[in-house]
Amino acid sequence: MILNNVLLKFATLALALTAGVVSAQWPYDVPYVPSPQIVVEEMLRVANVTKDDFVMDLGSGDGRILITAARKFGARGIGVDLDENLIFASEENARAANVAERVQFLRQDLFKTDFSKASVITMYLLPGVNMRLRPALLALKPGTRIVAHDFDLGDWQPDVKVTIRKNVMLWIVPAKIQGRWRLQLPLPAGAQAWDMDIRQKHQEIDGVVRVADRPPAGLWQASLRGERVRFVIVDNSDRENEASMYFEGVVRDGVMEGEFRRGVGQVQTRHKWRATRVGAAP
Repeated sequence: MILNNVLLKFATLALALTAGVVSAQWPYDVPYVPSPQIVVEEMLRVANVTKDDFVMDLGSGDGRILITAARKFGARGIGVDLDENLIFASEENARAANVAERVQFLRQDLFKTDFSKASVITMYLLPGVNMRLRPALLALKPGTRIVAHDFDLGDWQPDVKVTIRKNVMLWIVPAKIQGRWRLQLPLPAGAQAWDMDIRQKHQEIDGVVRVADRPPAGLWQASLRGERVRFVIVDNSDRENEASMYFEGVVRDGVMEGEFRRGVGQVQTRHKWRATRVGAAP
């Protein structure tokens, strides 16, 4: 499917990159080295791409990631690259695969590209380029999926990492929840308002719960995946009858809300909960 003249143009460069020596004649930040097709398919599988997704491929090369997303997963999308020969090859490849109406390839700078339309972003870039893109990726809508071949995003740890011939990493853009939240709870001892102070590093969260006349309590097993948050608080309002409360909820527009389970087994009860942001954590 790949055009022979494009392969010939970049074969020497691909070999040089594999050996760790990139040609000084390459004019762009990232040289052209295509991802193996088996890795392309694993990237899209790990990202859980569906027909409802809009995929943006950054540094789209010969178009194989986006074309596979359209042909095998039913998605639509846009590929971005600076090399006009690769844009031409991608368009030809899309026509040959009968997906030209579902994909588009643009010749433009990654750092001047609006990613906000994407539900999934795919990339096979170099570490320095990934790090330059990271602020823009973290600013995307919570829940946006980012999947990369081989190179990571520094201390932003992937939510999923698999190795099938090559490393494939998935990140889910986390909601921004650091700060103080007022948590309204219906408890056996009566309705109470607790303060949660949450600390956040990307999708990694922890924190404490403060109640007026008691020492701070821990926020246990806390996790954040896009807009979905989970944590456990021990209700110690009655020392003789402490119970774990298992919270699950969604974060949107300064509000967390969902359902929590208090206790276990046959004495477990279910309740609605809601928390509102009240300021920065002290």
